[in-house]
Amino acid sequence: MTRSSDLLDHQLAMTEIRREPRSAVTRVELTEAVYRMVGLSRAESARLVQLVLTEIIDCLLRGESVKLSSFGAFVVRSKGPRTGRNLKTGVAVPIPPQRVMVFKPSDVLKYRLQRSSVNVSQHYPHEAAPSPKTEVGVSAPELRRNNTRNFRGDRR
Repeated sequence: MTRSSDLLDHQLAMTEIRREPRSAVTRVELTEAVYRMVGLSRAESARLVQLVLTEIIDCLLRGESVKLSSFGAFVVRSKGPRTGRNLKTGVAVPIPPQRVMVFKPSDVLKYRLQRSSVNVSQHYPHEAAPSPKTEVGVSAPELRRNNTRNFRGDRR
């Protein structure tokens, strides 16, 4: 098979995959994409997808960052102990230290998402962009100006 026909097959497969927008891509759909584009059997494709996911998980469990060029980085961060608040009673509640996983998209991915020609509201009306006015008629900039607390709840 020539290189140009491989590229054409890849483009056709991507066109088929992108045909119907969906809210989430499942492991089965990833496996099917690998099966169509790479040419492995379905069982080998499923094993390949599982191996990649397992390796990412293992790296994160060891506290390592996983950086994928032109995609982004999965990073494990340690959060120290802090005090939260029970919203119903107002009682202070200690929150123990914990590790959290954060995804930081690459500049390439951010750029592609911003330039994407897919209009989300066209396919998913319930996920349409919010209007500039809230239900009470206050614009977002006014809300930001009136908000005197930062994301931790401390006064600025």
